[in-house]
Amino acid sequence: MDAPSEKNMPVSKNYQENVNFLNKQFGIPESFDVMLREMTIGGKKVAIYAINGMVDAQVVSLVLDALIELERADLVVNALDKLVKGRIINLQVSEIDTMDKVIYFILSGPMAIFVEGQPKAIIVDLRSYPGRNSEEPDIERVTRGSRDGFTETLVFNTALIRRRMRDPMLRTKLIQVGSRSKTDVCVIYIEDVTNPQMVQEIIEEVQKIKIDGIPMAEKSVEEFILGSKFWNPFPRVRYTERPDVAAIHLLEGNVIVIVDTSPSVMIAPVTYWHHVQHAEEYRQEPVVGAYLRWVRFLGIIISVFLLPLWLGIALNPQAVPEWLQFLGVEKESKVGLLQQVVIADLAIDLLRMAAIHTPSPLATALGLIAAFMMGEVSIKAGLFVPEVVMYAAFSAVGSFATPSYELAQANRLVRLFLILLTGFFNFTGFFIGILLVFFLLLRTKSFGIPYLWPLIPLDLKALGTIIVRSPVPIKNKRPSILKPKDRIRQPEGRKE
Repeated sequence: MDAPSEKNMPVSKNYQENVNFLNKQFGIPESFDVMLREMTIGGKKVAIYAINGMVDAQVVSLVLDALIELERADLVVNALDKLVKGRIINLQVSEIDTMDKVIYFILSGPMAIFVEGQPKAIIVDLRSYPGRNSEEPDIERVTRGSRDGFTETLVFNTALIRRRMRDPMLRTKLIQVGSRSKTDVCVIYIEDVTNPQMVQEIIEEVQKIKIDGIPMAEKSVEEFILGSKFWNPFPRVRYTERPDVAAIHLLEGNVIVIVDTSPSVMIAPVTYWHHVQHAEEYRQEPVVGAYLRWVRFLGIIISVFLLPLWLGIALNPQAVPEWLQFLGVEKESKVGLLQQVVIADLAIDLLRMAAIHTPSPLATALGLIAAFMMGEVSIKAGLFVPEVVMYAAFSAVGSFATPSYELAQANRLVRLFLILLTGFFNFTGFFIGILLVFFLLLRTKSFGIPYLWPLIPLDLKALGTIIVRSPVPIKNKRPSILKPKDRIRQPEGRKE
């Protein structure tokens, strides 16, 4: 659905013509949240437009006081200079000469002032967006470290990054997306660190987005700039709500994309290994961090391979060594093993979704229902054998231990795919499924970066930093695959 054509008309010297045009565009007085204040100052008509709830009421009072003190001659000569040189010295003030820009600024939060006889509108930035305070993200908690996190306000998020990156080469490119929503999208990078071709590609892809609006914020932007490969579940960008994580990726040469109204920022390009690292590893001693990383690796492996591998062993006990016979099923059930495993895997996802929508006071009741009614009672009724419930629980714990929520979701689909292949074709299907998933990972790229790098193509030094959490003083090299071809300036004290 296309948006109505925007009338890129200039601001008229006719005061009433400007007021009539904006009243029609905003639906005044039908739209109760659009504020219009008309007054006469120094013999001149003045109209003030703003959105209720997006401006600071106290600052509005100060601006009105400054306007009332203006003389008639001041309004005739140059109202902007008088406002800037008068009391409004701590606010951003500018002049706009086209109506489409005036409408954009009013809907973004600033206040617009029209003075009779002047062919320009005065824009005073006194935005006060409704929003929450910065707090630690729920899915990226650490035992020690900063407790601030991104919010739904873009300017707050850029400030959190600036606080950690006091580099004059840090660039914040603002782009409006959506013919109706005009949502602000900010592309952040370090000019002399990030590959300029990659930055230009991302900016061009964002500018090409043609849609009415992006209510799903960063996810909609991702689907536009990466294409709609719906058959590939693996995330080709990384999301984070932690400013420290975003800052360290900027130093490594990545690009950050922030969408207004979303607390999650997008990191691009990324590899598979970006999704298996967590900030907690760098808040502990190197040896402890390395241990935590290996445990996470183990959890990811368990979440993907344990349940289908056990299913293959249980369906083919004669194909496994005698010392592994205990992994099979002791007693038969009324339902086939494949059906049991699929039902148990889907039931875990159902419980996870129910937990998201369950109010906190009822979370304990949901846990009791899951533990007793869906677990123990199902075993006694003969629906499940105990081994299915146990291995499904181990797989679920491995999924929860995966640092990236998006990767955990992709691994769930891979696990279900391997379960079905194993159930129908035994171990042959299991190994064929692994080869197909590996081939998919091999073909996946994020803005031209191989998804399995530094494993494929092989880079032993970079691979070592993934396997072992190395101390920060010796991890002073940026990923070679992200290095720009033409270096503008070498940051001091940083080895390449």
